Amino acid sequence: MPRLAPNRSLGFAACALASTFWGCGFFFGKIALAEMNVGSMVLYRFLFATLGLLPLLLTHRPGLNSTEWRTLLICTFLGVPMQFLVQFRGLSLTTVSHASLMVGTLPVILAVGAVLFMHERMQKLGWVALVLSTAGAALIALGGHHSTETGGPSLNGDLLVVASMVISLFWILLNKGLVKRHSPIMITAYGLALGTTMLALYVPLAYGPPPVHGVSLKAWAALAASGLLCTATTSLLWNWGMTQVPASQAGVLLNMEPLMGSLLGVFLLHEHLGPSAFVGGAMIIGAAIVLTTLSPAPALEPL
Repeated sequence: MPRLAPNRSLGFAACALASTFWGCGFFFGKIALAEMNVGSMVLYRFLFATLGLLPLLLTHRPGLNSTEWRTLLICTFLGVPMQFLVQFRGLSLTTVSHASLMVGTLPVILAVGAVLFMHERMQKLGWVALVLSTAGAALIALGGHHSTETGGPSLNGDLLVVASMVISLFWILLNKGLVKRHSPIMITAYGLALGTTMLALYVPLAYGPPPVHGVSLKAWAALAASGLLCTATTSLLWNWGMTQVPASQAGVLLNMEPLMGSLLGVFLLHEHLGPSAFVGGAMIIGAAIVLTTLSPAPALEPL
């Protein structure tokens, strides 16, 4: 049966929606971090994600060979315990605005990685959109007013978030190779289940037993939303979207994450955004429109 041609429009929509949901992660994470440590919060997030994906685990057989299992294990280790423990440790040491700014570096990291490791060529218009979108993310992050009296920004926290973005690059690229040959649903479900298992083995040893009693309903709700919406749903959307569009072009849509975080700050945390943040939002949306409607798909260099 011939394989259907990629649908760029739906692929971009899936990646944009995934990035938007990812933008809720810092918000829900901050709620949970008020009542537990980083390791426990990340573990519970992935336990809820795996619970949501359980029907897919029961109905989809992996069908991976030994090399692909090894790739999935490496990919999972990088993309789940390593990336998320580093990222949320960094968030605990810096402000939300600084963390959002650091997340805004991922599209540039992803585009460069796609060029270096996947032989993708970015057209000039694509690079312009990428720079425009990243600059917009920076304006949004710097446009919020956050108190620095306690829990202010720190160089260590900012660098840890950037380090987690570099780790994320390899998770994205390795995943892209797997979902080209197998169902994105299967790769997502088994990858997150393996990652949760890794966390369940490591977190109690490194952070102590996760709390069960004394956790508020608000925190449990935030953890459930973080796992089901910001992890399971986003991973399914992103992995499928990456089968439809080049990684270097999908990367610009990751800047929807700081945009969503800023909106949550305004409407739910009552933060004030200055004119620069609104300009930044327009830059992100404009770059996404340019990338998805005007720029041609990049060519692949021969291997």
